[in-house]
Order: sequence, then structure tokens, then C-alpha cells
Amino acid sequence: MIRTVRSREVYRNAWMTVREDDVLGDDGAPGQYGVVDKPDYALVIPRQEDGSVHLVEQYRYPVGGRYWEFPQGSWPAGHQGASPLDLARAELREETGLRATRMTYLGRLHVAYGYSSQGCHVFLAEELTQGVPEREATEADMCQRRADAEEWRELVRSGRITDAATLAAHALLTLHQPEGR
Repeated sequence: MIRTVRSREVYRNAWMTVREDDVLGDDGAPGQYGVVDKPDYALVIPRQEDGSVHLVEQYRYPVGGRYWEFPQGSWPAGHQGASPLDLARAELREETGLRATRMTYLGRLHVAYGYSSQGCHVFLAEELTQGVPEREATEADMCQRRADAEEWRELVRSGRITDAATLAAHALLTLHQPEGR
């Protein structure tokens, strides 16, 4: 087991903390880890009765492009301790305007556990009713669409869906749906 000898914060802003840890390996060899600490977030798969899913598209600054993904996000500062289910419902409402009568927890994913502590809580939203999106100012350019199974595959094949959490969440969904659906 790796043992932490010393940990120090090297950067902080409103969204993340970066720390540097000096460690000792199982064999006693010294090493160092850089870790990005971010709060967990919720990702929602809004699914219609016909099996189609709702996606949102937005510009993602770090990779310089617009991509399709499932609605997702974290609470703003000060909401720590609120339930992942409440967060999932809020993100669904804010980004799509959808409300779900039934929410099913599909699991928790590690986002990038080679360098980050952040996790993602995945929910399936069903029995949907449409309302008005309540997007934040940073989401003003967001687009929304529905995709059936073939459209989903084409978006993935064409590189329009590359978000690892969205792809992993879809894999979780396939494990939770009845055969043939």
C-alpha cells in the first residue's frame, strides 16, 4: 500500500484544489503524486419510453470544441452534503427543462482516478415531462436533442460524443436494461 508522507496544497480556485503528495511505495521507494480534488458530480440519462435519450451540447473550453453529452454538473460552492439525487434532479431541470417521475441510481464512476479524486453519480431519469430549462449564464449556448439508438451510435462513431463519463454511463445503462431493449 502506498503511504502518504507529506501533502501540500499547490493551487486552489472555486472549482478545484491541486495538491502534491510525497509518498512511500510498498518497497519503501519515495515517489510523488499530483492530485486534483474536485467535488463529485451527478450525470443523468434522460430516457423516453421508446428508448431514445436526451443529450445536451455545449462548448468545452479545455478541449476547444462543442460535444454532445448527458446532462451533468456539480453543486456550486456551499452545497456540500446535498444528496446526489437532488443534484441529478437539479441538473436535469436546469440543462433540459425535463422533470422525471422516476430516478434510478445506476452507480458511481471514478472520473480520472489516475490523477483526480472526483467521482460521478449516474442516474437514469424516466417518466419525463418537459418544462423550461433553467440554464446558468455559462450554459447559454447549450443545445439539446433526442437521439435513438442508431443516432447515439453515429454520434459516438463520428466523434461528437467523446465525454468519458457519458460513454461509461451509457455502458452502465446497458447493464440495467432488460434484454432486447
